[in-house]
Amino acid sequence: PGPNRMNRALVRRVSAGLAAYVGAQAPGGRVVIGFDGRNGSREFAEDTARVLGEAGLDVMLFDEVCPTPVLAHAVVFVGAAAGVMVTASHNPPEDNGYKVYWSNGAQIVAPHDAGISAAIDAVDTPMGVPELADLRAAGIVREVPPEAHADYLARVKALRVHPDAPTGLRIVYTAMHGVGTATVREVMEDVGYTLTLVAAQAEPDGDFPTVRFPNPEEPGALDLAKALAAEVDADIVVANDPDADRLAVVVPTADGWRQLSGNEVGCLLAEDLLANGPTDRERLVATTIVSSTLLSRIAAAHGAVYAETLTGFKWIANAAIPFDANGGRFVMGYEEALGYSVGDVVRDKDGVSAVLLFCDLAAHLKQRGETVLDALEALYRQHGVHAARQVSLKGPGAEGARRIQALMARLRDKELATLAGRDVVTRTDVLTGTRIDLQTGDLQRVDLPKSNVLAWTLDDGSRVLARPSGTEPKIKFYYEAVVRMADGERLDAAEARAQARVDQLVAAFEQYAGPL
Repeated sequence: PGPNRMNRALVRRVSAGLAAYVGAQAPGGRVVIGFDGRNGSREFAEDTARVLGEAGLDVMLFDEVCPTPVLAHAVVFVGAAAGVMVTASHNPPEDNGYKVYWSNGAQIVAPHDAGISAAIDAVDTPMGVPELADLRAAGIVREVPPEAHADYLARVKALRVHPDAPTGLRIVYTAMHGVGTATVREVMEDVGYTLTLVAAQAEPDGDFPTVRFPNPEEPGALDLAKALAAEVDADIVVANDPDADRLAVVVPTADGWRQLSGNEVGCLLAEDLLANGPTDRERLVATTIVSSTLLSRIAAAHGAVYAETLTGFKWIANAAIPFDANGGRFVMGYEEALGYSVGDVVRDKDGVSAVLLFCDLAAHLKQRGETVLDALEALYRQHGVHAARQVSLKGPGAEGARRIQALMARLRDKELATLAGRDVVTRTDVLTGTRIDLQTGDLQRVDLPKSNVLAWTLDDGSRVLARPSGTEPKIKFYYEAVVRMADGERLDAAEARAQARVDQLVAAFEQYAGPL
């Protein structure tokens, strides 16, 4: 209960505000609504459809649970003015959420976010809304046409750069009690792969009985998948989060299993797509300011354009859309929190296409007698080992928020010339939109929306970035060390050196920044 928790009254009010805004922008416009398998998601989606339908909008409602990327694709396919996905993605079981998409298939940004928020503030909560059956009978609420799903499947399969990859790869897949299984199986089996499912996690279950947090990044979340993989001698484990917009990858090592980071998966995909995909147009790869700088080096090696955006996939989508519109080819974008998007099929994270394309890469490598870790080592030999770490400091309540702001202010005012024995070469302040070269004094503009973010780059390519969280009472620090691999050096030894370098960066920066 209450306006700060998902409940039917709140969903109806938010939907009334959305209806008012969409109705003003596109009278009688179409809105597509999808929902995941969380407790209450279907009811929230149906309430949304009832409110939008009563407001005179043309509503299309998925009749069953669907992955978030399937909804995002449908928005564009059916020519909708907006879309709604009821999901809390990989949040704890008790959470739910309401994601709004605009007609371009991307999550809303300015001016629509502020416009919808103002419209919500201006409306009352509608209580007596028509029954869904009556709206269906009147043709106001309809099902999403099956052609939307067929188009999604066909376009995902068309993204492949290894269509002849051998499909004997031994794959363990888990949907983590979410909605990914049906769509992922359809895509993968269509091209010849066979999945071994983690049966206990294959069907949607809003109680998430086998995991404490249904987030593949959480320690222990993939234990069942790893155990099954060991049992069947799998080549790879692929996992979606509950709304199937993220992908986690686990690969075998000499003595167990290794879960790849989002940076590692994203950069391996980018290298594969740039090396083996079409080169007929100018190409773009993109990531967020808190992700690894490795992608910029991969892009440069392939002559591709590189873009860096604010945190959040909506910003990657809004870099990709105009690039494509101007005759370029958006190849892929990723964020370090396991989100990837390839091509223009979906203007948001897509864990389904990522499963297919990463398994294709693994199968292609296996055919050549190589592994995913061999490919990662090759990247690191070419561009340096990139080791990243995020450290958070919590500041709960009003006092915590004040301390976080005070710390950011101190960091802005305090000079930093050297860190952990290396010179600081640039300092970037996204709030003022400036980047200063500390060696020449030159000032550059930073083409990003204003945001409370500071970043320092060192002369060896290492980097530190600080930003307050937008959703939690904490400040986050992102560290990245870059070390060159010596000839003949083993990957594990080089990675250990890189992690030791991150330790040094963390210790030195914490001493510089002081306590929260």
